[in-house]
Amino acid sequence: MSPPSDPLTPGSHTISIRGVLQRFHVAGTGPVCLVHPGGPGLGWEYLRMPHLEQHLTLVYLEPIGTGGSGHLPRPQDYRIDTYARFLHSVVEHLNMPSVFLLGHSHGGFVAQHYALTHPAAVAGLILYDTSPCTGQEFWNQALDNLDRLPQRHADQPEAATIPHLFRQALAAPDNASYTQALRAVLPAYFADYWAREADLAPLRASLRAWVDPMRAEQPPFDVRDNLGQITTPTLIISGAHDFICGPGWGRLLHEGIAHSQFLLLQDSGHLGHLEQPDAFTTAIHAFTCGTGRPAETT
Repeated sequence: MSPPSDPLTPGSHTISIRGVLQRFHVAGTGPVCLVHPGGPGLGWEYLRMPHLEQHLTLVYLEPIGTGGSGHLPRPQDYRIDTYARFLHSVVEHLNMPSVFLLGHSHGGFVAQHYALTHPAAVAGLILYDTSPCTGQEFWNQALDNLDRLPQRHADQPEAATIPHLFRQALAAPDNASYTQALRAVLPAYFADYWAREADLAPLRASLRAWVDPMRAEQPPFDVRDNLGQITTPTLIISGAHDFICGPGWGRLLHEGIAHSQFLLLQDSGHLGHLEQPDAFTTAIHAFTCGTGRPAETT
C-alpha cells in the first residue's frame, strides 16, 4: 500500500533514506514536534505522550536499527551524527521551515547535535532527561546512584537485584536478552515504580530493545564547549530521582545554553511524562505556545 500523500496524516509512515527505511508515527494536533527516543536501541512506544498530543502534533521517530526502521550495513555507522542525519531527512520530508524537537536521554544527544548543525530547522528545543556529555564521570555517577536504589526501596526485595542486573544488561548478547534485561531493571528508571506497579506493569511487559552495534566502541558524547552556540529557545526537563541523567546534568545544559529554561520534576525519575504527566505537559505547552515559563522551576 502506498503511503499517504500528507506526511502529517495521523498514523504510521515509512520513507526510504539512501536505501534505508525510516519509520515514524504521527499523532496529535497543533504545532509539529519531532520526538527522538532514548537508548540507543529502545522501541519508541515507551515515549508515547497522549497528554501532550492534545496540544502538539507529535512525530515519533523509530530510530534506525529499531522497530520498523531499517538497519545500517556497517556497525560503525551507528553514531550520533548518523541519527541526526536521518532526523534531518524526516524534517525535510515534512516540508516545514522549522519544527520543535524533543529528545529524551540518548535522543537528547541527537537533539543537541542537530540543534548545533541545523539551527534554522529547530523552532524550539526540548531536552528531556539528558546530558551534555557522557564518559567516565557520567557512568560512575549513574552506577553510584543505582547502587543506592536498594536503600531507597528497602521494602522491595526486587530492588536489591537491580544494580547487578543493570550491569549485566550493558553486555546483553542479543536483542531478546537485551529486551529481557531492560524489562528487569525498568523500576530503576522511576522515582517509585512499585507504588504504581499496577499502572506501569503493561509498559514493562511491552518494552522492546535492540542491541546497539557500537556500544563497546562508542566514543563519549561531549558538547559542553559548544552549548553556547545553541541559540534556539530551549526547555530542559530533569527528574529529581533520575539515576542516569540526573538534574546535575540538566543544570549543566541550562548554564551552557543562554536561551534556556529549566524544569525540575520533583517526583520523577527518568520518565516524567509518565510520572508527572500534568506538570510535564503544562511546561511543554507553555514553552511551545510562548505563553511563559514552566510552572515548576528551580
